[in-house]
Amino acid sequence: MQRCKNLLKKRKHFVETYVKDNPTKQMKVIVSELSERLFISEKTIYNILKD
Repeated sequence: MQRCKNLLKKRKHFVETYVKDNPTKQMKVIVSELSERLFISEKTIYNILKD
């Protein structure tokens, strides 16, 4: 359980940092790039950003 929470924190941090580092890109492009990099769905990425 601890490992899972740690992974979720790292993933959330990575997504938030990636969005901050690429402000010129459209959100749709950012989400598709993150989806390819992290192997998670676009819905999951939007949920991470919504929190």
